Amino acid sequence: MSEERVPTEAPEELVAAIEAILFATGEPVSATRLMGLFEEDGHTAMDVTAALDTLAQRFAARPSSGVMLEEVAGGLRLATRPEVYPWLRRFFQTQDRNRLSMAALETLAIVAYRQPITSPEIQELRGVQSSSVIKTLLERRLVRISGRKAVVGKPFLYSTTKEFLLHFGLDSLEDLPPLEEFEEALAAEGGGESIPDREEEILRLSAEIEEAEEAEEGDGTNR
Repeated sequence: MSEERVPTEAPEELVAAIEAILFATGEPVSATRLMGLFEEDGHTAMDVTAALDTLAQRFAARPSSGVMLEEVAGGLRLATRPEVYPWLRRFFQTQDRNRLSMAALETLAIVAYRQPITSPEIQELRGVQSSSVIKTLLERRLVRISGRKAVVGKPFLYSTTKEFLLHFGLDSLEDLPPLEEFEEALAAEGGGESIPDREEEILRLSAEIEEAEEAEEGDGTNR
């Protein structure tokens, strides 16, 4: 008869070290990376897992704390609780000048829900030229060039980045909320201004783009 496995108890120094790492980095750190980091000290993968569990339990037991342990973008990080956002926003009001314009926020929404997408397609959806706005989003690392589209001219394809997930507290693109909710979040980013309700127009124009692409592919096949 095999012996019953005893759950691993997390060493306190390991729990403290992981908490310090998450605090210092401010970015998600994967369990795999932590396991590799502490392996040379003789800590096993089970030790790290137990330490993470202990840390999660401690933060869960402190719901009134201004900081929480959050799983996002494939890793864990320490983040401020949504309830304290009004005070944080007031504290960092001096950074308002770094906010994205409404044009940039609208473009970001289009990229988020239609990616990968080209600049001409974004321009078609918005009805205005968007090159300078895309440049701004690239500089802010909220979007990236993810390839080229196999059409005439081979335009760049744009997609969102890991920084985009971090900024909006998403674990993956599958966690994107309905467009209406995302527009509300973007409106908050823009200082409370409302983003025009263009979901129906965006969906209609998206369908037109897809139909045009299918027609172009069909013409190429018949040649």
